[in-house]
Parts: sequence; C-alpha cells; structure tokens
Amino acid sequence: MFRFTMAAALLLASASAFAQTADRIWSGGPILTMNDAAMRAEAIAERDGRIIAVGSSEEVMPLRGPDTRLIDLNGRALLPGFVDAHGHMMMGGLQALSANLLAPPDGDVTSIASLQQVLRDWVAANQAAVDKAKLIIGFGYDNAQLAELRHPTRDDLDAVSDDYPILIIHQSGHLAVLNSKALEIAGISAASKDPEGGVIRRRADSEEPNGVLEELAMFSALFKILPAIGAEGFKEFARAGSNLWARFGYTTAQEGRSSPDTVRLMREVAAEGSFAIDVVTYPDVLIDRDFIKAGVSPGYDQRLRIAGAKLTIDGSPQGFTAWRDQPYYKPMGNYPPGYSGYAAATAEQVFDAALWAAENAIQLITHANGERAMDLLIAAQRAAAARHPEAGALRPALIHGQFVRADQLDDFKALGVIPSLFPMHTFYWGDWHLEHTVGPEKGQNISPTGWVLERDMIFTSHHDAPVAFPDSMRVLDATVTRRARGSGVVVGPQHRVDVITALKAMTLWPAYQHFEETTKGSLEVGKLADFVILSADPTAVDPETLDTLAVTETVKEGRTVFRLDARTARAAENPGFTRAMAALAGASHAPRMIQPSAWSQVLAGQKAAVTTACLSDLFLALSDGMASAPGR
Repeated sequence: MFRFTMAAALLLASASAFAQTADRIWSGGPILTMNDAAMRAEAIAERDGRIIAVGSSEEVMPLRGPDTRLIDLNGRALLPGFVDAHGHMMMGGLQALSANLLAPPDGDVTSIASLQQVLRDWVAANQAAVDKAKLIIGFGYDNAQLAELRHPTRDDLDAVSDDYPILIIHQSGHLAVLNSKALEIAGISAASKDPEGGVIRRRADSEEPNGVLEELAMFSALFKILPAIGAEGFKEFARAGSNLWARFGYTTAQEGRSSPDTVRLMREVAAEGSFAIDVVTYPDVLIDRDFIKAGVSPGYDQRLRIAGAKLTIDGSPQGFTAWRDQPYYKPMGNYPPGYSGYAAATAEQVFDAALWAAENAIQLITHANGERAMDLLIAAQRAAAARHPEAGALRPALIHGQFVRADQLDDFKALGVIPSLFPMHTFYWGDWHLEHTVGPEKGQNISPTGWVLERDMIFTSHHDAPVAFPDSMRVLDATVTRRARGSGVVVGPQHRVDVITALKAMTLWPAYQHFEETTKGSLEVGKLADFVILSADPTAVDPETLDTLAVTETVKEGRTVFRLDARTARAAENPGFTRAMAALAGASHAPRMIQPSAWSQVLAGQKAAVTTACLSDLFLALSDGMASAPGR
C-alpha cells in the first residue's frame, strides 16, 4: 500500500533520463527515503517540483543537464518533508508572534521572576509596536513548571506594566492571567459574578479578582481584550504559523479545528500566495456541516484544502478534563472525590457526527483523550460502520488517545481508525502523569505506540502546537526515547520505537492519514519534491541526542522555504509579536468590540450550551472571534 517496488522506481527513473533533465540533484549525504524497498539512496533528482529519480549516483547523475543545479549535502541527511499529523497552525502563529512563556527547553520561564523578566525583555525588544498597539501578550506559562508552583497574579503582572493591559495564556488553554489594566478593560471587578462554566479567582479573604480566570470567564475577557487584532491580525498569525512549521521541516501543516470564518480568512491568505507550505484544515463538525460538505476536497487550492471534519469529545489529560473511566490519581486542584473528568460533547452529538461523516464520505478526526471518551467514539464508529460498511475506508482518526486501553486499540483496528498519538507528552508531562493524572503504573502506557505496533497498525506522532513548539526533533526524540524532561525517567520503555518507525510516523503514515500517500511521505519517483534536510543522519546518532539535531533546510516542491542561518536561528530562539503588533499599529481606528459568530457566542458563555474542555476550544474561539470581527 505504501511502497513502490525498487524495479518500478528504477524503470521510471531510466525512462525519465531519456525524456528530461533534472532541475536539481541532491547528493553528498545520507538520503532516507521511508520506502522499505530502498530505504537509503545516494542521490535524488527533481524537476518541476516532482521527484524524477532516486537511487545510486550512477542511476541519478545521468539526469544532469547543462542547467541542472547540483546541491552538495555536505554530510547532512535528506528525508521526506514532515507531514503534520495534528496541530493548530493558526494559533501556532500567535505562539510565534507573542512573548514566549514556555518552560525549558522551549523557553526560559522557571519562576514568577523569570516570567516577569521575559515579558519585560519582550516589551523592550518590541517597544514601538507595543506603544502603538497598547497590548502585551504572552503564551505558554505552566504553573506546574514554576518554582512557586502557583499561577502568576495581577500583582505579578502589574509589576511589569500597569499602563498597558497584559494577557498571558496558560499552556493548557484553560486559564489566563490578566493585570489590573486588562481586568478593567474586561469589566471584571469585585462585583463580578462567576459566569456559568467559568471561575474568577479571588484574593484571599476578598471578592477582589486576583487576575486568574478559568474557562468561560477567560473567554469572556479575551473577547473584550483581543478585538483589535481582528481579521488582519489573524491573517498575520496564519502567515507566521506557516513559516514556523516550515522552520521545523514540515512541508504540510494542519489547522486541526477551524470554523467557516477562519477558513474564509485562510483562503484569503492562500490567494495572496502567503502559505509557504501546504495546509490541511478540519472544520468543526458541530458548526456548519453544509460548509464542510461543500468545501471538502482531495486537492489543494493555492496550498490550502479542507480535508474533513473535526469532532471533540473531551479535554486535556494534564488539565484533568479528559473523560476517564476511573478517578484521576492525584489531581491538583479543587476536585470532588472520585472526579474523572467530563464530556465536551453529548452522546447524541458524537453518534450524529460519525453517522453524518460516513453518509457523506467525509473523513472525521476526533479528539478523545480519556477512556470513556474513546468508548463513546468506538460506539459511534461502530454504529456508523453498521449502517455504512465502507466507513473504515474513510480513515477516521483518533486524535491524542493519551489513555487508550489495549482493548480499545483492538476496536479501533477493526473499525479502521488511525491512532494519531502524542508521545511528546512523555517528555513534557511524563512526570505529571506519573504523579497526578493516572499514577506510576497506568502512566507507563500513555500514548502506547508499542501496543499499536503489536497489532500491526500504523500510528502517527504529532505535536499539537501551540501546546508546544512544532519542533520535529522533539517529536522524534520523544517518540523514540519517551524520557521525561524533569526526572529523566523513561515513561513506558515498552513503547519506545526505533528511529525509522518514528520517522514514518512523521512522514509516510500521516501522509496516509491525510489521503496523500501517493504524493507525499516518502522519496519515490513521481511524488512531490518535499524534503527536510537535517544536520546529521538521525539513524546514526545516539538516540538520546536526537533532540540536538537541527533542521537546516526545508524544501517544498523543489524550492527552499526555510534555511537555517544566523538570522533564522535568532528568530526561532526569540519568538515575538512584532509583526502582529505592527499590523495593529497601522490601524486607523480605535479597537472595536467583537460581535462573535454563533459558535463564538457559545464558547464565550453567551449561551450555556457547552464548556471548554481542551486547548482547541480556545484556539477555535479566539480565531473565530478575530476572523468574524466587523469591518473586514
């Protein structure tokens, strides 16, 4: 299914030699094809964005013509471009263009004091834009990684600035912290009541807000503070997100949960030619199914396509909102005895979505982390398959599946569901899972890639950015080593995989997940010339050092879209919000109040229909709010 035979590849290459010459030929370093019939090659040739030969130098070099450009890899490794199995590229642009509040190794925040300093440094580096935009944004702090083991407060942020509103978003997307100025703009005071589905945290022995807002309280505030970003700022996020993904070797990005308004704006960005790489998007199946049905396509229009639909059943395992079949181990927070999370969608919605997707031959990808959420997904897919036996051929995908049981994998295999797992959790939250979410025994089996392989299934490995950077080498490292960043403990050694398997989970298998295996995912004649060039051969280094490899170049259809140099290295190390702020600074009017779309109104708490359970709720609400801002 995934292979070209070696004989067929050589035959086509030989035929090409008589018909055409190459535009470019790469050689001089290891070439890993992800084609089991010929995993390694010495040279690869491209013409008009397609691979026309791959193999030994003797087989490829006859395609050299007078205008062929010969590219010496100088020992670097060339692989198929990475295919994003699941991420949120639009809000990844926010991550790329805001103060970086992530903990090491992706950032420098380890304490309240260091968080304050990072914000001060970012403001100093972007002072002109901040002065014009009158807004300071940070993303990615994690109280579990701070020395104080607490959230920052309004007082902590007031120490950075009490003139401009400051908004910092927790890495989980479930909380935000506002300084006093931002609270004032949001209209939150001691007299404010907690909204349904949200919490305004208070100072000790007082009704005065301490700056920390949870869930729908956060959304309500965001929709009052962020309107100035609007459609143009959203489009800037899209461009920045595309460039950030390319910086880490991705030649196909995913916007894993969108709305009609965000898709329309992405189409505008695509029409401008601003996407450096391909982008697949999955609009939310609970918003506008007619829009999805009309727009879904197997092909790209100016590097953008609607690939299917997205369903979200539960929330975040590290945030204790994944819907489990048993109580959480030792949850941190004010949880009742026996607390096991909750559903973000009703059983009726889940069954209806699965049946609709099968009836209309549309791929459905489903966010489910907890065991009960996956039980519900299995029941819905089983019902869809009973009515439509071809449903498994639509390649439905399980997104995340952190706590998936072995018996559930048996069911997913029978139903044709592809597990898109999140082994990066073992690095970022491995210790947290062992100590708090599921405990030291069950924690060994989060993202159980070993169980998947035992069943002769494929899996894909993703980053879910902007939960973390879309750092491909971190994805690779975590899938291979599963080593927690704090303790250094290997979380589930039985689920470690070899480097080639991990690379397939980032190339060939996600291409299959996206129905693009005939054009992407491996280096074979006729496929797109989508390449990533690494600083060294990942199969030849100590697996414990995989995270030190660098993406030195990304090639999309034969054209370089990223090259590592002193300038791009600095940009990657110092994410800022400069370009978005500059766009805001050019506005000729005062910030507007957003009139959210119907879905945004629900998420903002104006209708008590749903609660926010996962980070993609935040991404969808913010992006939809910006995209649907008036005055476009």
